[in-house]
Parts: sequence; structure tokens; C-alpha cells
Amino acid sequence: MQEFKTIEVDTDLLIIGPGMAGSGACVEGAHWAKENDVKITVVDKAAMERSGAVGMGLSAINQYQGENTPVDYLSYVRQDLMGLCRDDLVMDISRHVNGSVHMFEKFGLPIWKDPDGNYVHEGRWQLMINGESYKAIVAEAAKNAVGMDNIIERVFVVRLLLDKNDKNRVAGAIGFSVRDPEIYVFRFKACIVCAGGAVHVFRPRSTGEGLGRAWYPPWNAGSSSYLTTTAGAEMTSQEVVFIPARFKDGYGPVGAWFLLFKAMATSATGFNYMAEGLAEGGELHNWPPYGEVKPIPTCLRNHLMMIEMYKKGDGPILMHTDKAIAKIAEQAPDEKAYKKEMKKLEAEAWEDFLDMTISQAVLWASKDVFPEEGPSEIMPSEPYFIGSHSGASGAWTSGPEDIQTDESKKEYFWGYNRMTTVKGLFAAGDGVGVSSHKFSSGSFTEGRIAAKAAVKYCVDNPDKPEVDEAELDKLKELVLKPLKHYEEHKALTTLGTTDKKYALPVEEVNPNYITPKMAIFRLNKIMDEYVAGWGSMYNCSKTTLDIALHLIKLLKEDLSKLAARNLHELMRCWENVHRVQIAEAHTRHKLHREETRWPGYYYRTDFPKLEEDSWGKVFVNSVYDAEKNEFTMRTRPIIHLVDIKEVVGM
Repeated sequence: MQEFKTIEVDTDLLIIGPGMAGSGACVEGAHWAKENDVKITVVDKAAMERSGAVGMGLSAINQYQGENTPVDYLSYVRQDLMGLCRDDLVMDISRHVNGSVHMFEKFGLPIWKDPDGNYVHEGRWQLMINGESYKAIVAEAAKNAVGMDNIIERVFVVRLLLDKNDKNRVAGAIGFSVRDPEIYVFRFKACIVCAGGAVHVFRPRSTGEGLGRAWYPPWNAGSSSYLTTTAGAEMTSQEVVFIPARFKDGYGPVGAWFLLFKAMATSATGFNYMAEGLAEGGELHNWPPYGEVKPIPTCLRNHLMMIEMYKKGDGPILMHTDKAIAKIAEQAPDEKAYKKEMKKLEAEAWEDFLDMTISQAVLWASKDVFPEEGPSEIMPSEPYFIGSHSGASGAWTSGPEDIQTDESKKEYFWGYNRMTTVKGLFAAGDGVGVSSHKFSSGSFTEGRIAAKAAVKYCVDNPDKPEVDEAELDKLKELVLKPLKHYEEHKALTTLGTTDKKYALPVEEVNPNYITPKMAIFRLNKIMDEYVAGWGSMYNCSKTTLDIALHLIKLLKEDLSKLAARNLHELMRCWENVHRVQIAEAHTRHKLHREETRWPGYYYRTDFPKLEEDSWGKVFVNSVYDAEKNEFTMRTRPIIHLVDIKEVVGM
């Protein structure tokens, strides 16, 4: 195994993961850092221009307040999450997000305008954009703000380091280059973790040559959750997953079709399950109060789909793109105008995919699908962990002081906005729990909020924490262990070595190690079959969850036998370690919440009902002790800062 050199990086504030949240942290943090002589460093396991969830582009900005109030937006978020959100965090983003969107426009992002110069809305909160280069545009502004000399790309952060003298204070981080034989050691006063959500914890629907295709970015490996969890930060709502219903196989977006084109989805036989679910005596009335008020929560819309697909056998679910396009075009005054409008609508339909899900456009083209001629299948995906969308998992953080009540301040504020329960450790984007529906613009805004607070923390705490050098040396060995393990045992593999390859493709078997690909398959199988993946029709119970915890325990033991042939596989090994940690946390949280709060995301078959009077009043939280490898489960109260009189829709 080749020798690795250690590169030391000394800074004040480290931003881990410059996606949309991290880019917002760069822009805002740089402003306050210059005023207060604070040094900011940014680290990205990829290249900043296209890293994060928006790397492939987007066709809409999904959070723009316009003339709506923060209370309006809170009503929408609280409704969609079946009551589970932190009012202070949601309203904090809401009151600042307009400014972020106006920043994007100044950066050069093309936002659609009508003939009068007003933004074109897809829905109440959504703005249409030409967003293929959305992330590249925002990243350029972020780079200019912090300076290229302060950005380190292609370095994967494995773990955070705690202060030698205060185990509840963060002091540094360790990682490695995915391009060169280098270990990176970061020392700092504070850091912001915004390293995305988690994909491929559950078995994906994509298989064979499509393996790796997912709705959310496949490189999101749960690093935000792992870094904060293993540092000892309190985590919240890890039981909440998001299951988007998207166009089948390509995971293409449906938002523009529902909101802009007003398309309708039905069962295979044409049954309008949404209308029937809302009708008097319909299924949605079994889930009060959320099923009785529009907009219908995302999970309940999924629930109605699943009844048609799994219980009635009336699948697949069809999106009637042809009827939606025709209905709009029919408003044209004559045949010539009709043809022109049809052509325009077809172009907009394809643009929606080309801006953010090119694979869906390629898939439709390869299957001779013409959206103006017939319907297309939509399908619920595998579960994802994404605190920035219709999920809620992430770190339990302090909120803003100025909008707390006397009651909430005791529970929701401890000094610095978006700081976790570990001193100096901040989070944003998918890293923060129960501040859902922030999407790209809200994540950028939350990054701005966290960065301003983190800079203040650095100013208020000028003394540098001390890293335990003995622990650091052990971690250096641990980081490189998969490479060493491969070198020691590669001779017994059936696949050959880096020096000698077999001519024919064969499956690799080695009695001494596990490859990262086989490890992720093993995790996927456990989660899919026992923790409510699509293979089990999203069902689980105490029995299946206990089986999963036993199998995850065995898998965690075997992770010490992971082997990597090169730096890329070393990254894949550690991504799997991160995924397994959030998988265990998710399973324990799901076991602790004894109800079915999000039908359509998952079902506790042993607790099949919504228990609003008990579980509807608390968040499920946990703290992980890395030394003991133990979780402590607890609940925190849901404290409403405002009384919602009316839910504002989409």
C-alpha cells in the first residue's frame, strides 16, 4: 500500500459540503468573516460547480414567499408533515428566503417572467426557472465570496474530532483525498455540516444497467447525519423518510405537470383516487385532521396511490399528460394558434426534464413516449432521508431567539441559531431536522443563517479547541484500513488483483473481506425487507424492526472487513459506513414511534393508526454514544408558536 502524507488545514470555520446550503453559508459567511477577521475554509468531496442535490439542475425554485407571510408558509409545512415541524425553524427560513431568490437572479439565474415582468409561478410557492446551470451559477457566487484559495475539492470528510478537554465541543475533522494519497486533518473553532441527505440506504427500484439511478443524488450517503450523530449531537425525526411519486424508472419530476399543466393522475382503469379520497366518507377522512384539509399531505397522496396499486391491484398509476396538454391548447382561438400552443407546451414539457432529470427525457425518447399523445406511469420510489423536502430527519438545532415564546425558548434555543447540541457544531440544509420544505432556496437561506451564527460563535470563542493527537493517530489508521485490508488478502479473491485480472467477468468472493458494492447490497436487502422498503410494500412492525436491528448489528461488525482497491473504493467504503449509521438510527426511531403517522411513507402494521393525542405532540429524538455504540431514545415537545386558523395551499 502506498504511503499517505498528512495535510494539515488550520482555519476558524469549516464548511463541509458546499451544495445549496453550503453555498449559502459561503456567501453569507464570507461577508461577516471579513468584518470580524474570521478565516473560512470549504471542503467538498466532489467539485463545487456541480456538487449537491441541484448539481444536475432544477426546473423550478420551490420556496419563494412573494407576498405570503411566514405564518402562511408554516401552515403549509405543518399540514404536509402531518403536524411534525419546528415552527421557529420554518418561519426563520421563510422570512429570509425572498432575499435569497433575489440574490440568485443577480447571480445570473434565468427566472421566468410574464409579459408584465412578474415572476411566473408554478404554484403559490414555486417559480419556474431555466435551471440546468442553477448550481453552477450559485457555486460561482459562493467561490467568489470565499476565494478559491480557501476551497478544497475532492476530499471526503470521514469523521469529526472533539475537543480533548471538552467532549461536547467540536475541534476538527479528518478525511482523505479521493484523487491523491493524502489524509486531511482540519482544525477549527466551528464547522457547518451541510453534506446532504441519504440515498441507497434502502434497495432502489433501479436494477441492472440502471443501478444507481435514483430521484435524489446517489452520492448522498448520509454524511450529514453520520458526522453529527457520531460527534454526539442530538438527532431528531430520523424515522421520517420521503417517498416521492415520480415518473417510472427515470424518476422525472411531476410538479410541473400537476401544478403548471394541471394534469390528473388515475388508476389503470381511470379511477380518480384523489377525488374519491376527498369525497364524504372517503379514505382521507380516516386521517384527521390532515386528510380533511387541502393541500393533501404528500404521504396521504402516496397512500391513496398505494391502495390502488397494492390493495386493489388497479395499477399502474397513470399521469394523463396528453389530456392536460390538450385542455390548455384548446383555449387557443383558432387551429393555427392551437398548433402553435401545442408546440409550445410540448417544448415546455421536455424542458422540464432537460433542466433537471435528463435521464427521464432519454428514457421517454428511447421508449417512443410522446406526452401529448398518451399517459405515462408514475410510481412511488424507494425511501430517502431528506430534511429539506417532505422529509424531516436531521440534527436537533437551536432556533432563532427573537421569535421564541417563554415556553419554546427553554426547548428550542441555546445560544446560536442552527447550532446542534455540540458546541461549535452547526448544520444546514438536509443536516437540520424538522425544518422541512426548504428545498433549494430555503437550504441556501438556512446556510446563510447558520454561517452568520457560526461566525459569531468564532468571535465569541476565540480560543482554539485542542484535538486529541493519540485519537487522531488511531483515526488515521482506521481511515486507511480498507486499503490495507485489501492488500493483505487480495491473493484469495476470485476476481484477480490490480496486477492480474481474469479475462472473463466473475463475481468476487473473498473469505476475508467485503467489497463496498456487496456491503451496500446487504444493507439494501435488510432495509427493504424489514424496515418498510418498496419490496415489503412499505410495511414494518416491531418484529421486523427487531430482526433488522440484529442484522444491522452483524453488518456493522463486518464493516471492519471492508476492502478497497483504490481511493474511489475507499470513498465507497466510508460512504457505506455512513449509510449504515443512519439506517440503524432510522430503525430505532421507527421502532420508538408506536403509530402510523405518515401512511404512504411507511406503515407500522402493529400500530396502524394515527395517534394524535400522544405521538402527535412530540418529536422522537436520539443521542448516540460512539464509545459505547449505544443509542439513547427520548422525546421532545412540539411547541406551536402560532395558532394556525387556515391552511394556505399550494
